[in-house]
Amino acid sequence: MVFSSVAFIFYFLPIFLLFYYLTGIRNSVLLTGSTIFYVWGEGHYIFLLIALLAFNSVAGRLIGGASGRVRVALLTAAVTGNVLVLAVFKYSQFLMDIAASVGQFQAPDVALHLPLGISFFIFQLVSYLVEVHRGTIEPERNFVRLSTYVMMFPHLVAGPIVRYVDIQQELHHRAMNHHHVAVGIQYFIVGLCQKVMIANSVAPAADHLFGLPSSEITTFEAWVGTLAYTLQIYFDFCGYSNMAIGLAFMLGFRFPRNFDYPYASRSITEFWRRWHMSLSFWFRDYVYIPLGGSRYGELKTIRNLLIVFLVTGLWHGAAWTFVFWGLFHGFFVVLERVALKGVLEASPQIIARLYTLTVIMVGWVFFRAHDFQQASMVVKALAGFGAEPASWQPLMVWVTPETLVALVLGCLLSFPVLPAVLEKLRMPKIHGASLPAARHETVYVHALPTLVLITGLLLCVTLLASTTLNPFLYFRF
Repeated sequence: MVFSSVAFIFYFLPIFLLFYYLTGIRNSVLLTGSTIFYVWGEGHYIFLLIALLAFNSVAGRLIGGASGRVRVALLTAAVTGNVLVLAVFKYSQFLMDIAASVGQFQAPDVALHLPLGISFFIFQLVSYLVEVHRGTIEPERNFVRLSTYVMMFPHLVAGPIVRYVDIQQELHHRAMNHHHVAVGIQYFIVGLCQKVMIANSVAPAADHLFGLPSSEITTFEAWVGTLAYTLQIYFDFCGYSNMAIGLAFMLGFRFPRNFDYPYASRSITEFWRRWHMSLSFWFRDYVYIPLGGSRYGELKTIRNLLIVFLVTGLWHGAAWTFVFWGLFHGFFVVLERVALKGVLEASPQIIARLYTLTVIMVGWVFFRAHDFQQASMVVKALAGFGAEPASWQPLMVWVTPETLVALVLGCLLSFPVLPAVLEKLRMPKIHGASLPAARHETVYVHALPTLVLITGLLLCVTLLASTTLNPFLYFRF
């Protein structure tokens, strides 16, 4: 069950909120509702999640009560246990294929079904254990409260990656008022519009490109399809994150903002400060800084950056194309650090943004492609060496008027155009989500007119009712 579905919007959510608001046992209601939500999508894998919660609950208490080398050893063992679970489900086939290629034998089919959201909740559990070890938080002794933190359905299957310290106070006590609910409804509808009206509408153009035989890809199809996927993955994931933030507000929580107009960046370094921010900050705090960060000279800093981007690529998928995508971004981050930073800062904004978007779009080709051969043919076509178009007649089959409108709107709304317009119209502001890097800093968002929100919701429901195309890309990660 996804947030952008009729079943969730008109059945699950209203019934759940009714129980949530009318009872005084909100953590228990939230945990029960989240369990139903997860079982709806994964069934028996709920037992894996319960086992992980029990394991980490005990591990957190042991780490909190130990000291010195024992404390470090317990943390290492617990984190290793969590990572091994992720590795077994997500990387077993990939590792077996590597071993088979080295040992020159036929790899058996050992791939396991990937449990929904496992990458997200494993990372949340690891962050919880590390923060207990650092003394930032006390180990949570209430199993229901810890389970609610990990399992709450707004972030369970697709983030944002919420740290325990971010919502610790709300887990113990949260005040509900109509302002929270109003902000939540706006965030949810905006995210729903991003997902349904833009991401879903441009998806056919992206699917058309990556469904073509490599030898038939024209330059036009490569550019339109790559642009479509660039918009699809952003509005798909940003929209889902905004829906999650909105649901959290309705429940009395404040989740960290996950996207900050990343395509408006003027460097790849800046892009990673704006894209999937909860993941970027997770890798910064739990991988980059523990490796030494930038404290031990330029060479070790470059090494640490490349390790982070290698792990970032692997986190997204068990395939060499994902590894390449991560290192591709890492290469440009390093290049900017050692040579391009001054050049980009001195260049006109349009040049810096074009460079950044070009790198991002080429990177998305490898992210989306089935293999390197397909990716290389798409990149070749982007460079102007595509196949000769046999006919323009099929164009309107995969670039429908709806897709064309979504492409234009997506390009405009990828940049902070709407906030600028609302600022000029002097629209009132309301409290938004807290920044991940600064827990107590508040972001203010413009209040959209009620008529606009209702119209957007009705359009989304109409589109959802009239089509079966409603994928969510980040479920696969």
